[in-house]
Amino acid sequence: MSGGEVAGILVAVFWAILVSFLAVVLVRLAQVLKETTKLVADVSEQAVPLLGEASATVRTAQTQLERVDAIATDVQEVTSNASALSSTVASTFGGPLVKVAAFGYGVRQALGRKDAQPSARRRTVIVGRTVPQARRRGRGARGGKA
Repeated sequence: MSGGEVAGILVAVFWAILVSFLAVVLVRLAQVLKETTKLVADVSEQAVPLLGEASATVRTAQTQLERVDAIATDVQEVTSNASALSSTVASTFGGPLVKVAAFGYGVRQALGRKDAQPSARRRTVIVGRTVPQARRRGRGARGGKA
């Protein structure tokens, strides 16, 4: 065997090993692609019903939100009506009730003075009059100002 034949045999063996390696890689790649296709099909089968359920849930939530919005609108209307009613009642009855209360207070005070004991002296302040000297000393003794 000459050197050329040995080199040819080595190249042939190298190509046989390379082709075998590539064949194994292609077989494995085919298996991976089969598994990937199967996985995608399973995900699709499960995702479609899940998307349908999610869509139904979103529709139900939208219906509930519309109901809540209607309730909130009604509550706002009731609140504004109650505020208007409160203002009306306050303006209608507030002034007269204050006047009646003031009148009642004045009557009680007048009746209370009438029933007061005659011995109770009322002090009155007369503008421009000075306090007698004897009273000033009494105040000074208690710590008051002269």
